[in-house]
Amino acid sequence: MEQLKNLPIGIQDFESLIADNYLYVDKTAIMYKLVSTGRYYFLSRPRRFGKSLLISTLKAYFLGKKDLFKGLAVETLEQKWNVHPVLHLDLNTAKYDSKEVLENKLNLALTQWETLYGSHEAELSLASRFEGVIRRAYEKTGQRVVILVDEYDKPMLQAIGNAELQDDYRATLKGFYGALKSMDGCIKFAMLTGVTKFGKVSVFSDLNNLNDISLDDDYCDICGISEEELHADFDDYVVRLASNQKMTKEEAYSELKKRYDGYHFTEAAPGMYNPFSVLNCLSKNKFGSYWFETGTPSYLVELLKKHNYNLEEMANKEVDADVLNSIDSTSKDPIPVIFQSGYLTIKGYDKRFGMYKLGFPNEEVREGFIRYLMPYYTSVAKGDTGLNAQHFIRDIESGNIDAFMTRLKSLFSNTPYELVRDLENHYQNVMFIVSQLCGIYTRAEYHTSEGRIDMTMETSDYVYIWEFKFEKSAQEALDQIEEKHYAEPFKASGKKIICVGVNFSNEIRGIEEYLVKS
Repeated sequence: MEQLKNLPIGIQDFESLIADNYLYVDKTAIMYKLVSTGRYYFLSRPRRFGKSLLISTLKAYFLGKKDLFKGLAVETLEQKWNVHPVLHLDLNTAKYDSKEVLENKLNLALTQWETLYGSHEAELSLASRFEGVIRRAYEKTGQRVVILVDEYDKPMLQAIGNAELQDDYRATLKGFYGALKSMDGCIKFAMLTGVTKFGKVSVFSDLNNLNDISLDDDYCDICGISEEELHADFDDYVVRLASNQKMTKEEAYSELKKRYDGYHFTEAAPGMYNPFSVLNCLSKNKFGSYWFETGTPSYLVELLKKHNYNLEEMANKEVDADVLNSIDSTSKDPIPVIFQSGYLTIKGYDKRFGMYKLGFPNEEVREGFIRYLMPYYTSVAKGDTGLNAQHFIRDIESGNIDAFMTRLKSLFSNTPYELVRDLENHYQNVMFIVSQLCGIYTRAEYHTSEGRIDMTMETSDYVYIWEFKFEKSAQEALDQIEEKHYAEPFKASGKKIICVGVNFSNEIRGIEEYLVKS
């Protein structure tokens, strides 16, 4: 096998990527379509999904750096290669814990641009200075201006839960971005990217000329790696991975798909692979949870806890397009921000009612998110989630239900008081986390012809049927399993069927009793 190009892990600058001969998945045809068919765009994609590289590629293109695009699709598509002044603002590099931090960040960018294009003493506000820079850049160069904003929403996301600070950020950014509309005649192209789109009274409320392509079929593959790109550009790397993991190439592709594929940005779009995870896996020749190692935003858990959300419902949610499209910072629904952050994706679409079914995109996200949640809902320390999962899995796979229940009771009994408000919902959330951690075939609220089973678990040798009661008795739970014939659909499997009735008690804040019948 010939020497492979290095994989661009963490490299977000297009010019250095090309100059240093890293592998580049050619997105320039779709980039050219973007710049030749419109002027003002917004794109939402999960973190580490290639937004910054897209912005950097656009910057190099509008600066007329034709040599960087040699051999790429846009080399033949573009004939003029005009050089435009580019104003590039990256809001990803600060911790926005006060109004002053954002203002200082914008002031620094404006000062740098004013060094190039001049300033005016009458321009006192951030917004008026931005308008002045755009005007003078156009007048000085004779070319209309390109404005590229990366991670526009970083300040807003960091202020979730702080209404006053978020209002300050919204007012500042709304005025600042308003220059895109007021200086339209001086602007050639503008693009804002971020993880989320804040709706209602938002930073975008005055930008009715901004085209949101986040859920457009035409641009579903503008970031990330498609199935075709994986096979065309990374086949030699997958061969190397397969060799290192002692598996066939087909098995390696299958494992990559299970772990890292599955992001759907429209109902009809093919699945996209998380580029950060794929690049790390193929570079290290080892499967891992690379996306989660870069840090899961704490605001997601804060939203779930704040609104006491049912995790099972979250993982199997049905919503309409309005929910997916924007985030209202005062809303009690955490689903939009969780979807736009990449922890949920479109799994199906009911055309008749216009409803989207959401779910985890792949195993990396499912497993990583559940492990991340566990310490917030139980007393398990952050570093112990893997160890706890191993114990639970061994118990359930060996049929040792008593050991499993002993661990489960301990998990509930040690949960700090401040973690629990709605006890019944808390018990359901912990059971969901434990079942998902086990990684075995688990279904909550399994429907039969005679009722609805609370939860089932299947291993290669066992089927577990669970019924949970709150302030009743374990015997009532077991009786319901028998009376409703919940075991009937599983008898043909040939597996041993174990029925478990569990009663939760408000008084002891945990499992009061359980009964097992096999």
